[in-house]
Amino acid sequence: MDAIVTAGGIPQSGDPLYTYSNGDSKALIDVAGKPMVQWILDALGNSKKVDRVIVIGLTPKSGLTCKKPLHYISNQGRMLANIVAGVNKALELNRKTEYVLLVSSDIPALKGEMVDWLVNTAMKTKDDLYYGVCPREVMEARYPTSHRTYTQLKDMEVCGADVNIIHVSMTTDHLDTWEQLIGNRKSPLRQAAVIGWDTLYQLFTRQFTLQGLVERASERIGIKGRAIIWSHAEPCMDVDKPHQLEIMRTDLARQIKKESAAVKKSAPVKKAVSSKKKVAKPGTKAKRK
Repeated sequence: MDAIVTAGGIPQSGDPLYTYSNGDSKALIDVAGKPMVQWILDALGNSKKVDRVIVIGLTPKSGLTCKKPLHYISNQGRMLANIVAGVNKALELNRKTEYVLLVSSDIPALKGEMVDWLVNTAMKTKDDLYYGVCPREVMEARYPTSHRTYTQLKDMEVCGADVNIIHVSMTTDHLDTWEQLIGNRKSPLRQAAVIGWDTLYQLFTRQFTLQGLVERASERIGIKGRAIIWSHAEPCMDVDKPHQLEIMRTDLARQIKKESAAVKKSAPVKKAVSSKKKVAKPGTKAKRK
């Protein structure tokens, strides 16, 4: 399937990452030697399940690269409008498109094999929305100082993933509801209020299990939704604050160093060629050619 990368956000004065972006896109903030979004494109390029990549909010002048064909769309101003434009582009490239990957540009630890796992896991069923969540213990084991916001459920505490899958019909149905849900994506309680005040109350009092919440939300919106529980924290570790940026910079720099050391260790060692000339033994004559 095609992947839609949302990279149009530009931190404004007052945003925690404003001083890091220099008035440019958040996606272009340097992380361990390359733009943050480049890490995403590398992961999608290494994925066996991604055909094409559609980047929203940047242009070819950004100098990004990808092993898969790259297409660019200008920023449409709102998150939902960007997603709709991305899906329309995917349909333009292939009219038979059914599902697309939605990928945020601020999860630089994402890997190609994780993308493949998500696609393989999701496509075992035919739902409208596949929304990933990461249990608190998984996130804090991998990134103990991440300070993520968690939704407290009856059976677990989770935070949301920033790589998900939707059916293309999602961009034509229930748009008003999606606009409100996306606008409140940083607040699980506000999202619950969009679905219904009774849902908000039950979420606040931790009456919902994860499956129960999925079923309630799907029923209220009028879709078939499915929660994907991640055993990896990387797809759910987004960069919203300076300390999270520093976590990613340190972590990915360590990975680069480790990979570089492994390459050097596995490289064949060339034998030194002696430059000494043979000296004739005393009492012998050198043969003339």
